[in-house]
Amino acid sequence: MKNYDLIVIGAGRAANLAVKAGKLGKKVAIIEKSKLGGTCPNRGCVPSKLIIGYAHVARAIKESERHFIDSTINNIDINKIFEETNNYVSKIDPRYESRFNENVTVYRGSASFISDKVIEVNDERLSADNILIATGTRPIKPAHEKAWSSDDIFPFKKEIPKSITIVGSGFIACELANFFDAVGIKTKLIARGDKLLSAEDKDISEIFKEEFTKNVDVSFNTTIKDIKHENNEFDLVLENKDGTKVSHKSEALLYATGRVSNADLLNLENTNIKTNERGFIKRNEFFETSVSGVYVTGDASGENMLQHAAAYEVNYLGKILYENEPSPLKFKYMPHAVFSDPEVASVGITEQKAQESGINYVTSTTNWLASAKAMSTRLDYPRTKFIINPNTYEILGCHLIGPESSTMMHQILSVMHIENDIRHLKDMLYIHPALSEAILPAAVQAVIEVEKYNN
Repeated sequence: MKNYDLIVIGAGRAANLAVKAGKLGKKVAIIEKSKLGGTCPNRGCVPSKLIIGYAHVARAIKESERHFIDSTINNIDINKIFEETNNYVSKIDPRYESRFNENVTVYRGSASFISDKVIEVNDERLSADNILIATGTRPIKPAHEKAWSSDDIFPFKKEIPKSITIVGSGFIACELANFFDAVGIKTKLIARGDKLLSAEDKDISEIFKEEFTKNVDVSFNTTIKDIKHENNEFDLVLENKDGTKVSHKSEALLYATGRVSNADLLNLENTNIKTNERGFIKRNEFFETSVSGVYVTGDASGENMLQHAAAYEVNYLGKILYENEPSPLKFKYMPHAVFSDPEVASVGITEQKAQESGINYVTSTTNWLASAKAMSTRLDYPRTKFIINPNTYEILGCHLIGPESSTMMHQILSVMHIENDIRHLKDMLYIHPALSEAILPAAVQAVIEVEKYNN
């Protein structure tokens, strides 16, 4: 058996801990069954945003008429788009491996627990005082063997389909549907319910639905009742909740209906490590599982299933293990974004959640038209919605929809990080007439609503 100071299972964000420990002279083993870097740069966040860049350009040309510009697209080389994206993905694994020094040993294979502190990989047994589980999640298996999941898109090495049907209504489904439609592939999105992005604030998701469906064909309240695959084509029977059935054909079928824990691949039944009812690994406020010295970060915990959360957790765990940090991590806020068209960014609670919690709150919703830069987009839907604690002026939630929402959100995050008070956004100096200036009237209106509430 080989003994290490640290074993890391999963080489996504957790690779940062292996790098840190290796630099400190610790003997480290890192185990990865797929590509170093994990889901985000290889199959998720990064390549999906690279292709969305092409979608933005295509949309801008197609919608140029609102700027009084008559333009046409002569050709979109989708093969070249994926070739460029695949080329980027191909460099991730070696780039990650180059970060490890001589103290880090990389094991390429699947980890299996033999006991609490003993792991088998490639017929070798490893042990360590500290073990980090960072195995993330995988897409729910598609309903047909010929259908794709999001993992089949990057790297994309198949023949480009002329048509695609995507099942799902969350951010992955909407981002991919937006891309395929924008670059000229006939796209249909199948949504089980009557909403898109149902986890977002209701007002924002309604605006998103209205704008998104101007471009993408969406069948709401619909499920696939039958799937046949013949002659490189899917023959689908779609059923609406009213019982109506229609036939639909497409060359590709992609499921983006959620993700499940990878913990079931670790043989945790051989340990005292506990999982919850959804199969995610339980942990305490110091990221420690029910076994002392075994930790879990990122999506494997099922708590904050976002890349930026995973990176933050891993870095903080490094402080706990190697910098004598005695305090648990407490996130002040957890933002996220949906990089589709429209773009959405959110932080904090939705109004629905505020209502369910029975807390006192006020809301304000404003458009972005006070900003000339926003006006130049010639879009009238962009909105900022604040949810404020009327007793403290604390920002409980902020929800943006419009171009560069993910960038604009950082202005709100800065205030929430330092001293969470909406009045700071009202009183600060803005560059005129920048896009972010649209936050000013939103903050002013939010303060007015608080004062109305208190009077």
